[in-house]
Amino acid sequence: MRPPARRGRRLALPTLLSLLTCSLALALVSEDVKKEAKQSKNLEKSDISKKNDIDLKEIVFVIQSQSNSFHVKKAEQLKQSILKQSADLTQEMPTVLLLHQLAQQEGAWTILPLLPHFSVMYSRNSSWIFFCEEETRIQIIQLLETLRRYDPSKEWFLGKALHDEESTIIHHYAFSENPTVFKYPDLAAGWALSIPLVNKLTKRLKSESLKSDFTIDLKHEIALYIWDGGDGLPLTPVPEFCTDRVGSSCATSFQSSLPLCGNPVKKEDIFVAVKTCKKFHGDRIPIVKQTWAGQAGRLEYYSDYADSSIPTVDLGIPNTDRGHCGKTFAILERFLNHSHDKIPWLVIVDDDTLISISRLRHLLSCYDAREPVFLGERYGYGLGTGGYSYVTGGGGMVFSREAIRRLLASKCRCYSNDAPDDMVLGMCFSGLGIPVTHSPLFHQARPVDYPKDYLSHQVPVSFHKHWNIDPVKVYFTWLAPAEEDRARQQSRRGLKEEL
Repeated sequence: MRPPARRGRRLALPTLLSLLTCSLALALVSEDVKKEAKQSKNLEKSDISKKNDIDLKEIVFVIQSQSNSFHVKKAEQLKQSILKQSADLTQEMPTVLLLHQLAQQEGAWTILPLLPHFSVMYSRNSSWIFFCEEETRIQIIQLLETLRRYDPSKEWFLGKALHDEESTIIHHYAFSENPTVFKYPDLAAGWALSIPLVNKLTKRLKSESLKSDFTIDLKHEIALYIWDGGDGLPLTPVPEFCTDRVGSSCATSFQSSLPLCGNPVKKEDIFVAVKTCKKFHGDRIPIVKQTWAGQAGRLEYYSDYADSSIPTVDLGIPNTDRGHCGKTFAILERFLNHSHDKIPWLVIVDDDTLISISRLRHLLSCYDAREPVFLGERYGYGLGTGGYSYVTGGGGMVFSREAIRRLLASKCRCYSNDAPDDMVLGMCFSGLGIPVTHSPLFHQARPVDYPKDYLSHQVPVSFHKHWNIDPVKVYFTWLAPAEEDRARQQSRRGLKEEL
């Protein structure tokens, strides 16, 4: 007889085979289920892709252009790039609009007043309105792939998200408890509105007119309007909307170099006027001299008191605590009529403005002083009800001689010495049909008042205010030419060795 264990093993074999067969059958069924699920998922994705599949003709490109000849040229170059890429794809051409050509109204640059126009003209045959700046670079294929991820029959507000790191005066200290919660788009990366959202916003604009107050930071205020106190739509961050090309997945990027069109303007061709007063001679003027004054070829300090140690020029206008319109117009008159007859450019700054004259010389190489140029950071007042744009004074106001000539010939003047000079100038130039030329490189506030990601793709020309900062450190961190900063570091080392 065979041992029982042997017989038992022999009897277990059919059972084992049965178990193996059963497991194999279950595995095959499981694999079939997986295949079916995968096919179903692929079919679902395919359906979504078909549903969201858009052609270029369904995108309306709006380049946020300006009427100055330099900016028109840049916008036209971007338009041609978009059209050439579209032609290479052998698709029907998209609509490409230049913002400055869309409407003669002063507030067109704030976008919201134009939404009803977009709704009427493009809602039937388009899916997206895509906005970009003149220096935005667009990869059309990647942009199409990106937009196809979003159902165009729904409301979308797409962009590269920025947020405040601390509450800031330029946003009226909004979301002060946690400034990071509110996202708004970096316009340089491009941003998009779906047509259903454009139509919804249009209905709202028709039922309630825009408030006629200040426009200070367009990107933040557009996001606030669309968010509508929580009843509207928040920004959807899109990683493919970029300002620095970090990879091939970027649909957009931004050219962050300082504009240069030929040789920089000679420093002797820029006259710099610093507005000050007696009470700030001791603390603000030394900072100007310690930082940027040495870059200026021609500079004067205008005050309510003649101080030969600086020296300052007394314009005969008493100091005012509010606006400085009387002082500013006296500077304009002096520049045009009494001296400096061949200098093409005038820059007026406050005594707590930090500015890079070397960068300004680069920037001004792109502008024609024979044209009436009024350049700086653009704000708006009452644009929803026929107001005007103006250059905010703290970041610096740049005038071509021709702009000053036309202004003073117009007899448009201050209604009082303490009227806000920048706003009166904006009102006067608007009446003359001379638009503000905007540059985001001028800043009314301090570096800490802007998102780091926003400043990271800029070569700033100016900042303003000394509140709770070391202005000398800010200058050498953000504005000093590289060689000047190196010289300063070497002099510091030399001083330490001497000590």
